[in-house]
Amino acid sequence: MSSRLYLYPIWLRLWHIVNALFFLVLIATGISMQYSNPDAPFIAFDQAVKWHNLSGIIVSLNYLIFLAGTLFTGNGKYYVVKCKGLFDELKKQVIYYVYGTFKGQPTPFPVNKTRKFNPLQKLTYVLTMFGLVPLIIVSGLALLFPETIVENVFGLSGIYLTALLHGTVGFLLSMFLVIHIYFATMGTTALSNFKSMATGWHEPH
Repeated sequence: MSSRLYLYPIWLRLWHIVNALFFLVLIATGISMQYSNPDAPFIAFDQAVKWHNLSGIIVSLNYLIFLAGTLFTGNGKYYVVKCKGLFDELKKQVIYYVYGTFKGQPTPFPVNKTRKFNPLQKLTYVLTMFGLVPLIIVSGLALLFPETIVENVFGLSGIYLTALLHGTVGFLLSMFLVIHIYFATMGTTALSNFKSMATGWHEPH
């Protein structure tokens, strides 16, 4: 009997693909708008603005699919963080990542039907998906409609502060993406977790 687990339903896989593709567009256009030489931009400024706004709207609408799926399907149980024993679990997982995995030791929290994420993944995903992502969506919508932003906050421009928040959260999410891709290679093989997101079936170690 196969030990594979069906952990990624079609709606989650489609959400993940759309989110990944358009988030990459957001990163590329955001970097171009922020850091490119105006005389030789990575992407023409008007095109960067156009695609950044369009991608932001798509990612925002796509996030509603994630929320609905998390609230109304069994996917929500994977994001429940229990405080009791959390510190010890996080310590075990960190030790595994920095030492155990390179020694061929088994993961301390193997994936099963009730646990899709290890404690460190779960805490990171919760902070990202329910903290950082809403922040970048709200700040992005505010910048899209700047008339909604308070003009001054303690003597500072509200638009400047909103843009600073948006850029900071965008940087953090970009770092999350890099780390997420790296840890995704730590499956049964370097590509097995990517295959799982295509087929829905998780291949255990």
